[in-house]
Amino acid sequence: MALIHKFVQDGEMYVIDVNSGSIHIVDELVFDLLDEDNLKSKEELITRLKDKYSEKEISEALEEINELVSEEVLYSEDLYENIAKKSGDEPSYIKALCLNIAHDCNLRCKYCFADEGEYKGKREIMTAEVGKMAIDFVIKHSGPRKNIEVDLFGGEPLLAFDVVKEIVEYAKGQEKEHNKNIRFTMTTNATLLNDEIMDYLDKNMGNIVLSIDGRKEVNDNVRIRRDGTGSYDAILPKIKKMVEMRDKSKQYYARGTFTRNNTDFFEDIKHLADAGFDEISVEPVVLPAEDPLSLREEDLPKIFEQYDKLYAEMLKRHKEGNEFKFYHFNININGGPCVYKRISGCGAGHEYVAITPSGDIYPCHQFVGNEKFKMGTIYSDELNTEIPKEFKNAHIYNKPKCKECWARFYCSGGCQANNYNFNKDMNTPYEIGCKMQKKRIECAIALKSKIMSK
Repeated sequence: MALIHKFVQDGEMYVIDVNSGSIHIVDELVFDLLDEDNLKSKEELITRLKDKYSEKEISEALEEINELVSEEVLYSEDLYENIAKKSGDEPSYIKALCLNIAHDCNLRCKYCFADEGEYKGKREIMTAEVGKMAIDFVIKHSGPRKNIEVDLFGGEPLLAFDVVKEIVEYAKGQEKEHNKNIRFTMTTNATLLNDEIMDYLDKNMGNIVLSIDGRKEVNDNVRIRRDGTGSYDAILPKIKKMVEMRDKSKQYYARGTFTRNNTDFFEDIKHLADAGFDEISVEPVVLPAEDPLSLREEDLPKIFEQYDKLYAEMLKRHKEGNEFKFYHFNININGGPCVYKRISGCGAGHEYVAITPSGDIYPCHQFVGNEKFKMGTIYSDELNTEIPKEFKNAHIYNKPKCKECWARFYCSGGCQANNYNFNKDMNTPYEIGCKMQKKRIECAIALKSKIMSK
């Protein structure tokens, strides 16, 4: 099991203590002395490195290293496994809901995991009545939790704007009655935005995720209309206007996807930043290996190069005072999320669920349509209790590869849906996704360390 992790970013040498989360920027001598699984004896290190360093240099460096070990910020012990085992017996309360407003879409994105909005079923729009029942469901199952997140999702949720308004207004009344705080997010392809809708979303959405894949030629190759034409020229001005309306207290993301057709996606991120967006997410597509747009093992060197370029660009812009945030580089190096979240991830299936236009309940939006994971419906109190247990127990200590991995407390075992879809087992990680995630974590840690040291 890796107790530390070493990496080099832009010439700087970093050492992460896996269990404590401590980060050390070190010189070449210390970097060479440290092995990932344990600290070797002085005699062994002197023998191994005698042609590079003197015995005195090695001895002095080892004194400093041993001091860090005694302070439990290097080669520290894992204190969380027992917490993970105990957490499975505790009651679960839902804190987040994905409300699939529309199983339909006015775009035909070539990489859409949701089967162009149909989710392997039929095209349908959620009624206001189903939406209100979904709000009642999440309030009932939120237990003592005061804060509830509701993501209005699709397909394209703005195909049912009047339904959205009814659901939001109903939720406002219910949150007061039940002493809850319900925060709404919407994910939209931006095609239907107009002044009325933008004003409403700005006032009622805590976060707005606006989909655009970057450069015009990239976006218009995959984010297409039913007639095959691209969407870039129509959506860019609308997204810009929507973002300009948001003050700094309100979140948004310009969110894209990169595929095998644009493994030079750094250019797309840069394009979005140059367009004036300072909250950006461009994420790797997840598709079956046989899909022509899927990412392959041989693409990884170029993908890693893009993250290195992004690291350098973000550091440069920070120094110049025109920085932007990149979702996958958003990392807290001073402890991060609570221990439970670091162990178990997003909470799909027990803290987070998705509800379809028909009122069916699934562990998350990416499992919608897979009947094996249908948990029940909003029309009945009889929910499948085994599915939440299965997801709750799919934490890093029940994932053999994750348990040995240095990145386990940063990625929390990866996406359960990706793991299952690629391996038919939530406890076996989606390997290409893992490798990209680890590279992003390294870049994020290096970037945050450099910025905080200024």
